[in-house]
Amino acid sequence: MINITQNQLQKLYEVDDYLWLEETIKLLKTKDLDNLDLYNLIEELESLGRSELNKVRSLLRQIMIHILLLEYWNQEYEHNFRHWQGEIIAFRDDLNHSLTTTLKNKLSQEIEDIYQVALKLVDKKTGLSLKQFPNNCPYSLEQLLDDSWYPEK
Repeated sequence: MINITQNQLQKLYEVDDYLWLEETIKLLKTKDLDNLDLYNLIEELESLGRSELNKVRSLLRQIMIHILLLEYWNQEYEHNFRHWQGEIIAFRDDLNHSLTTTLKNKLSQEIEDIYQVALKLVDKKTGLSLKQFPNNCPYSLEQLLDDSWYPEK
């Protein structure tokens, strides 16, 4: 086994980040902490955390959009409600399989911001007046995640 130095690992990160990842994992498994490229490792972990948060935010926003469509877009309801319900099922499944306790807490804190973006998207998609929607998110996170909950029509 060839020992890679911290300096070599830092250079490797610039040219082949996947090989860098493999080498970093080897170092971690062998507890060779002295040769770790901590700067880039921290950067990658932070990026991973942001990506996971962005993914669950996006899934929750999609759930909100489709629930708003179900509840408020009357002229398209008969033609699209099954499609919207199918989308909600898929997004809920993806979200429920991605959530950790920490990510769930983050979504709880950001639910209003996510709702406001969902409203803007529904407004653009439907042309419905924003006045007919609640100003604040009328749904709890538990409702949005619940496979059996849909808004009353």
